[in-house]
Parts: sequence; structure tokens; C-alpha cells
Amino acid sequence: MSDLPPTHERLGTRRQSSVVRYFTLIMSVLYTLVGVALLLAPAGTLNLPNFARYLLAGVFVFYGIIRFVRTYQQHFTKNRDDAR
Repeated sequence: MSDLPPTHERLGTRRQSSVVRYFTLIMSVLYTLVGVALLLAPAGTLNLPNFARYLLAGVFVFYGIIRFVRTYQQHFTKNRDDAR
């Protein structure tokens, strides 16, 4: 077999910089906080009906949680490939 390292090591695609990892984690927390802020905002603050405000807040919270979980799984847990 060849003595070349695997493609992901040669191209550097396996490890992203820590800045990108923490940026995506912070953005997921911000999405969730925007959703919570929309939920807690007084009714007259935005020109949105209550149903639209609650729906938008739910989407932000849901997206923030999903993004947080995916970012954590992708960047902060050990993969099976790394154990080899």
C-alpha cells in the first residue's frame, strides 16, 4: 500500500480551525436567545400578530437547538474514525 496519509489529512478537511467550531456554537446559542427574546417581548413591541410572533420564536428556538446538537456532535465528540 501507499505510504501517503489519507486524503482528509493531506487536504486538511478533517479538522477545522477552533474559530469556526466556536463561532457555529455561539451562533446556535444566539438563535435560541433570539427565539426566547421573541417569546418574552411585550405584545406591542413588534408589528406582528401574537400567532406569528410565537411561531417565529418557536422556529428560532427549534433551529438553535438543532444547530447546537449538530455542531456539538460534529466538532466536539470523538468520531469512530479518530479512534483508529
